[in-house]
Amino acid sequence: MHIRPARLDDRECVRQLYFAAFADDEREAVAGLAVDLLVEVTSPAAFALVAETDGGVVGHVAFSPVSRRETGDLVGYILAPLAVHPEFQKQGIGTALIRSGIEELSARGAAIVFVYGDPQYYGRLGFTADAATPYVPPYELQYEFGWQARLLTTDAPSVPPVMLTCVPSLMDPQLW
Repeated sequence: MHIRPARLDDRECVRQLYFAAFADDEREAVAGLAVDLLVEVTSPAAFALVAETDGGVVGHVAFSPVSRRETGDLVGYILAPLAVHPEFQKQGIGTALIRSGIEELSARGAAIVFVYGDPQYYGRLGFTADAATPYVPPYELQYEFGWQARLLTTDAPSVPPVMLTCVPSLMDPQLW
């Protein structure tokens, strides 16, 4: 397996990956998000990684900036979306993608990374609900227990709660 930055010419492979990995009721929205984030211009820059085996894309993860709603100041990044092709799941590919992304975020000086997902899966990678508690996501969550974060520095919010906003591609209530 090889992990590398995603490129614009990966769009169709990424779309097909999400169609294979997600259920019928989610695949269109999540695949659209993944592809949109490949072309969306953000400041600071969002980034995505892909995992390849035998020259084919078998995994993808994206990280995009998250800001304070009131001021627009950067708070950290959000991990979304993540997919591994069903034929390659349970082989550590998702974990490797996340770890590589966290290394990149640390190199960028990011203070925190958020995720909205399965606490058992993301908990193994250092994400906790407690770290996310001071931060309010842009929309009401269907599954509140899924809102988690991982601190990358010792910086903490000065005055909770911190209301968050995301890049335009993530500002869709259906994704939350």
